[in-house]
Amino acid sequence: MGRSLKIGITGLPGAGKTYALLKVIEMLEADGLKVGGMITEPIVKKNRREGFYVMDWATKEQRVFASKDIESKTMVGRFGVDVNALEEVGVRALKFATESTDVIVIDEVGKMEVESPNFIAAVKEALDADKPLILTLHKKSRNPLLQDIRRRDDLRILEVTPVNRNLLPYKIVKLIKGEIV
Repeated sequence: MGRSLKIGITGLPGAGKTYALLKVIEMLEADGLKVGGMITEPIVKKNRREGFYVMDWATKEQRVFASKDIESKTMVGRFGVDVNALEEVGVRALKFATESTDVIVIDEVGKMEVESPNFIAAVKEALDADKPLILTLHKKSRNPLLQDIRRRDDLRILEVTPVNRNLLPYKIVKLIKGEIV
């Protein structure tokens, strides 16, 4: 396995970043690897995003961390962000994965998530761990954390598009396993 290979999946909203990541997780777990970290899932009502859940992949615990119904001093677009929910589920999941799993996943390093200093610290710690990591990145954000991630020498960034999103997971799994792609 490519010991500390880091892979960033980027793409426009709706391109399939989370879809590709979930497919990679499914394939890695089918090969017996222990995967941990956090996943964000949209809350969709009537074909419209109403907010986002954060989920601990290992425990499947999930909480709403961003919603148009949350009143918060932290607003990203029309969504209020519950930083405590992100930290209690997402940050805890990242710390557990960094210490106890074979592969770390972070979905997503985006505008809402970087509102939490504890999330930023947990992402940096996970990136410095000597184990494979796969994360999804907001394509256009200029946040300092995202810029630092993009500049890393040990990170390979792949863009997901509607055209390649079904094949990209296979490429990522080969990279993680150290097979030449």
